[in-house]
Amino acid sequence: MRPDGRKNNEIREVKVRRNFIGTAEGSVLIEMGNTKVICTATIEDKVPPFMKDQKRGWITAEYSMLPRATQMRLVRESTTGRIGGRTHEIQRLIGRALRSVVDLSSIGERTIWIDCDVIQADGGTRTAAITGSFICLSDALRYALRNGLIEKIPIKDYLAAISVGVVSGEPRLDLCYLEDSVAEVDMNIVMTGSGRFAEIQGTAEGMTFSKATLDSLITLAEEGINSLIEIQKRLIEGEGKQSPKSPFDMVK
Repeated sequence: MRPDGRKNNEIREVKVRRNFIGTAEGSVLIEMGNTKVICTATIEDKVPPFMKDQKRGWITAEYSMLPRATQMRLVRESTTGRIGGRTHEIQRLIGRALRSVVDLSSIGERTIWIDCDVIQADGGTRTAAITGSFICLSDALRYALRNGLIEKIPIKDYLAAISVGVVSGEPRLDLCYLEDSVAEVDMNIVMTGSGRFAEIQGTAEGMTFSKATLDSLITLAEEGINSLIEIQKRLIEGEGKQSPKSPFDMVK
């Protein structure tokens, strides 16, 4: 029995509130069970120095956790004067994942900043951040289209992420913290709507695992990500609308 009574192939309840921050070009509050993350997208009319004069844009991310996002208070990284290795890793993961589904040449020499702030953590914060960030990124790009900053929506495919793992010898989908903290195998998988992988992060925690186990975890992740992408489609394309040939062809 899982801590919250779910089946092994069942994701937590997902709630998404769009336009959560009124001052951002795109924003959502995404909840997956007790994990809650605020994602915002900001469009900036310049690119990093290494992208200058390339006629392409950039997407980058920052990630942080509020001090009481966890059971015990975390020290703010700004207090310590440096960003931790875990934070760096997650920021780069979010940026890489989003860039993989965007035609950067279509946004001009602009940077889209994605800020992910975890306000409550119960496992799967990085994967929830990616799933929510895709929604606020698409909203920001629609804002850019409406305001004449871009000529078309440059998103090539949907994108979502989820955690999987082996707990008590059983493959499980969308681990909460109690499961993640004791998992024998722990993985984070990012996939597109067309079923391609953007990233696979996996590790054995004290034991090795077989290819058969890996295959079962990937299958579980695919099921969960398909469910998340259906939620994204309902939000982005609207209830009852026929899916266009390309996910964003409907935006002219």
